[in-house]
Amino acid sequence: MNVDTGITSEVFTIKSEIKLVDIFNKIIDKKSHAVFEYIESLKIDSNTKIVVIGTYFTGVGIVKRLSEKYTNILLIDIYPHLRDLLDTSIGGKLKNNVEFSSDLNLIYTGEIVIDTTGFGGINEEQSSKFDVDTFIIEDPVAEDNDILLKNKNNIYDRLNKVNANNKAIIKTKGINTKTSGTMTLTIGVLTNVLEECLKKEGVLYSACEMGFFEEVIFKEKNISKFIELTDKPALKISTINPFDCNELIEKEINKINSDLNEA
Repeated sequence: MNVDTGITSEVFTIKSEIKLVDIFNKIIDKKSHAVFEYIESLKIDSNTKIVVIGTYFTGVGIVKRLSEKYTNILLIDIYPHLRDLLDTSIGGKLKNNVEFSSDLNLIYTGEIVIDTTGFGGINEEQSSKFDVDTFIIEDPVAEDNDILLKNKNNIYDRLNKVNANNKAIIKTKGINTKTSGTMTLTIGVLTNVLEECLKKEGVLYSACEMGFFEEVIFKEKNISKFIELTDKPALKISTINPFDCNELIEKEINKINSDLNEA
């Protein structure tokens, strides 16, 4: 446990050993594991062409997990700089080479296609041109607790347009967030943990090291800065009674589940 004195010797500051990047990776791991197990069930050859559309963050985690066994993987994203995420710790480590492209014409070149683009991503017209063996799509909605987001969600319309022998949906939920994005789930984990901290006797206040990282990634386009900002303890607590705050974070993460449901 990382403990230091606060303003006075009677007040302590405890810091989580779990970093923000660790929370990202634990959530991404749940998604990528579910996809890997589903693809394994298809009994395909390791050289089967797999196309993953969308990098942030589900896509990069999926291709890294698939690279443990499969050797013909293409990651496609309209943002060329997101290729740099392949060289970071986000989503794990690459085992086999993964190709990257920003050419959307290549989304139709796979036998297996995984669409992680969510809201505002691949549209119905583009979806109607897929003729593949397997098509997997990520549901951007988590708990169906926001009517506007639920009505905005068009993945079922997109999926109905696709011609595929196998269709499946990645569904991730568990902590009452509105969407299933890794960043949203991370904020959900930390928000819930902050509430739990305040319930503990002796806690003055707590804070998480969370910023609006989308601006760093998509506006500044600075992946190295993003990695630096997230390689820090996720939680800090001021208290007169130190405790292991890592357990609180793990408890929230363990509530999250990710499954593939056949459509």
